Amino acid sequence: MSQYLLSVYEAEGSVQGAPATPEEMRAFMGRVIALEEEMDRAGAFVFGGALHGPDAATVVRGGTGLDKITTDGPFVEAKEHVGGFYIIDAEDLDAALAWAEKVVEATNHDIEVRPFRATGRLEDGH
Repeated sequence: MSQYLLSVYEAEGSVQGAPATPEEMRAFMGRVIALEEEMDRAGAFVFGGALHGPDAATVVRGGTGLDKITTDGPFVEAKEHVGGFYIIDAEDLDAALAWAEKVVEATNHDIEVRPFRATGRLEDGH
């Protein structure tokens, strides 16, 4: 099994697909909860979460031997930002893409699928 990051992208300022009423929000959350339960039953769900908007971001800049500077806002200006994510276990990229398609259906957001690099720490479960 490999681990994959499924990044949920949201367009800045966009309301496309966003729940507009309490009923739509309940339906949206119902789809997300059902998807997460399906992932869990299949043994694919590792961790997931929603993020605050980019206005809540803080960036730390600097490198070895340099003074560290913190600034408000995202690292780069972009029209889209990561609004949430899932970390899943999947047999291969095709399996990860199948889960991503289900996330698209549940959230109506674009999903980026990216494998984690194999490291001793990930393989040892640390």
